[in-house]
Order: sequence, then C-alpha cells, then structure tokens
Amino acid sequence: MKRLQPVSIPLLCFQLLLSSARGSQPHIVFILADDYGWNDVGYHGSVIRTPVLDKLSAQGVRLENYYVQPLCTPSRSQLLTGRYQIHTGFQHEIIWPCQPHCLPLDEKLLPQLLKEAGYSTHMVGKWHLGMYKKECLPTRRGFDSYFGYLLGSENYYTHERCYHIAPLNITRCALDLRDGEEVATGFTGMYSGHLFTQRAIDLLSKHNPVQPLFLYLALQSVHEPLQVPKEYMEPYNFIHDANRRHYAGMVSVMDEAVGNITDALQRYGFWNNTVLIFSTDNGGQTLGGGNNWPLRGRKWTLWEGGVRGVGFVTSPLLKQKGRVNREFIHISDWLPTLVHLAEGSTKGTKPLDGFDVWKTISEGHSSPRNELLHNIDPLFVDYSPCPVSLNENATSSVQLNKWQYSLFNVSIHAAIRSGDWKLLTGYPGCSYWFPPPSLSKQSQPAPPDSPKKNLWLFNIAKDPDETVDLSDRYPVIVEKLLSRLQYYQDGAVPIVYPDDDPKCDPGKAGAWGPWA
Repeated sequence: MKRLQPVSIPLLCFQLLLSSARGSQPHIVFILADDYGWNDVGYHGSVIRTPVLDKLSAQGVRLENYYVQPLCTPSRSQLLTGRYQIHTGFQHEIIWPCQPHCLPLDEKLLPQLLKEAGYSTHMVGKWHLGMYKKECLPTRRGFDSYFGYLLGSENYYTHERCYHIAPLNITRCALDLRDGEEVATGFTGMYSGHLFTQRAIDLLSKHNPVQPLFLYLALQSVHEPLQVPKEYMEPYNFIHDANRRHYAGMVSVMDEAVGNITDALQRYGFWNNTVLIFSTDNGGQTLGGGNNWPLRGRKWTLWEGGVRGVGFVTSPLLKQKGRVNREFIHISDWLPTLVHLAEGSTKGTKPLDGFDVWKTISEGHSSPRNELLHNIDPLFVDYSPCPVSLNENATSSVQLNKWQYSLFNVSIHAAIRSGDWKLLTGYPGCSYWFPPPSLSKQSQPAPPDSPKKNLWLFNIAKDPDETVDLSDRYPVIVEKLLSRLQYYQDGAVPIVYPDDDPKCDPGKAGAWGPWA
C-alpha cells in the first residue's frame, strides 16, 4: 500500500483555519426540474414512483404552498434575480432561439452574489435566459463553469434543437450543447438525464469541500420531447396513455438522478454541510404527459395547476425536519434566502421582490410574504387552447361586466395573490381540471364558467382547486386586488419581446449560439 506523505504543521493549521472560517457557509445545491406537475410526485399520491424525492422530502421540509411562474424563462429569471418579471421585461412568454434578447445585463444574479461571498459557482443543464451575445452566457453572469444547453428544449439524445426562422422561412436543426462557452461535441447518443447528472457528480468529485459550493443543476427532465430509455418505461406498462407512460419513465430517470447526486454529496464529504433545494419551474404540461390533478389548469396558465409548484428543502442543517410547510413561498424568495445563508449581501441588486424565508423553512416561522404578483401580460396568447372548440381562448372576446370600468383593465391576462385571496383577470389560459390519464379515460370536465368570463376571485386556503368563484360575494376584496394590480402595472417596465433576427441562423453544420 502506498505510504501517506506527512502534512506539514503550518499547512495543516492553515487548512483548519480556512475550514473553520468557512464552516458556517453551507454548500448550496439547487435542482430545478422542467415542467414537473403537481400530481407527478409520489408524495402527492401519484402512480408515478419517486422513492428518492419522497424520502428526501420526508427527511426535510415539503413546501406545499410554494409558487413558481407558469413558464420556463420567467421562473428562471425570478430565481436568479429575486425580482418579478414585470421588472425585467419578461411578462410575455419565453425567449425563443432567434430573439435578440437576454436577462438584462444590469441585473446582478444569484451566482454573482454568491461568488462575492466566497463561493465556487457551477451550472449544469438548461439556461434559457438568452444567448444572442456572449455577455448573456452563464459564464459571463457569475458561473465559474457551465455545461448544458442554452435554449428551451432539444432532443435528449442528439442535443439538437429544430426551430423555424421566420425571416428566412427555413427550419434549422442544430446542436445546442456547450462546455463553458465552447460548443460541446461527442455526446450524441448520451441521454441528457444521465449526461447532466454525471457532469454534476464529476464537479463534486473534483471540488474541495472546504470551499463553499453553489451547484445549480437545471435538468432537462421532464420537458418535451417525450424521450426516455425503454427500461424506465417498463414498470409503467399499466398506464395505457402513451404520453403519460413515456413521461412516467422520464420522471423515474429524474428521481434516480437526484438520488445519484445526493449519494455523491455524501461520498465526497459535502452532505453534512449542504442545503439541497428541489423545485419545478412551472406546472405540468398535460399535452406532454404531465398532470396537476386536482389543481386547475396546466403550464402556460395562471390557474393553480400552472403556478403551484412541487418543491422541498432537505438538509442536516434544518432545525426542524420531517415537516410539511404550508407558508407562502415563491421562487423569487430563493435569492435573498440563499444569499443570507451564504453570509453574503444583496446590496448590489436592484430592489428585490423576494423575501428571506429561511426561518420559515428551517424553524417554522410565519412567512414574511403576504402578497404575490403572478403576472400581468397584455399580449398573452394561449398556444395550447382547451381540447374542445369552446370560444374561450381569445382575450378579445371577453365579456363586459361590472368591473369593466375599474382602475385595472380586467381584459388583461393577470393574477395576484394576497393572503388567502387570489384574483384572476382576462383569459388565464385553459381552465380545465385534467384528471390523470392513467386513471381515467373520460374527457376533461368542462369548466362551469361562461366562455367570455374575465374575472374570478378564490379563497385558495379553502379552495385550492379554484372551484367556487367568490367575486360577486366579496366586491370590496375584488376592488382592493384590482388596485394592487394597477399599482404593479404602473411600476412595470415595457415588455421586451423582439422579432426574430435572421442573423441567428447557425447554418447547416453549425450550432446555436451567440451571433450579435
């Protein structure tokens, strides 16, 4: 056996001092799932098996009143800035591959703040915050390293994205995979759920646990396209719906990935000083196998099925473990929470919309949050209309009612939560309740509302499934929340949603990446 070399006393003392100085700064691992639905985790009663997520969440704190945004880019922007999308120009949709736009460069992001606090910062997976010029890339926004894809979706095996470039009237399929700022080749055929997990484990194996680590693992799972190795689908042969069966297999890959990451954290000496957060980025897409039952709606919508998220925190550092937390928490709260945990400072940021909720999570204190702006989007278009031909999908056809002359324009797609109350206006998106296809072949129950209805009020604490509209019964509350929507609208920056730039074209043999 190879003889161990003696360590000098001065060097040993220095290492101990360094470890002591940084010992109070926890490692932070944030795992973000993509399009993961409320009814797709075992501990919510799903038929999809998630033993790792069930176990980790049971050992930690399950967040059962936790909110995200209904789409990818807005959730990711609020996670990394701590600011509502009305303050960054992301009110409308997402960033498409050829739009010359990215998360504003004058925003200071979570990894930059953690670097200032002494952290090593690494990202693996989906970026989707813009890449039209190099200054927008993850490695220019605070991450020491990056491995992943820059756009919103791609093939799980070839890592290519196909997109129709409207100004050129061509559809281009090109590679979207980067190692740092360089195109990453040689990974064709490697399933992304395995590839990204292994890259994260490699980072852990090479990192000295003495230095605090921030690892942001933004998984491709379980976003469309529905692709998964066959062996992961075999346990779900009892699910007759093909989309749901594929999706279930993809969830199993994700669950396995989270288990492999936690095993690596333990194996390489991180776990006892790690805070691990698991979150979805938005509700499940029922058109792609996801499910949010019994919540109303789906991805893209402002109903609870689009914005109430699966999330939990697990860590040996939690003061109270094995709990279900029903306090009000939003994805924008992670920036101030994690920077505070890291003993950093948020003084360099623009005004935050998020709150420090660590004591809420760790000690069971009341949440400092009492209000949440879900969004205000005057340009909203639903690209995934309800599955029957009801004329409820055009905001231009909303009915006139007693609120038409209120301070806030109730034809606008918007929603706000204040305490237990939630107000929605305009067309919130498909308003159906979608039963799990694995348990029911019946058609989706039609909503009880008029197709042209444009205002709803719910008591979410008593009615989380949004079944009983109380707007007629509580007009004073409606007026109050409409005034709050107008307050936020008055403080909103203009929507940034540029036309496609033909210069984005990667060519027949190129790769998606910066062009400006």
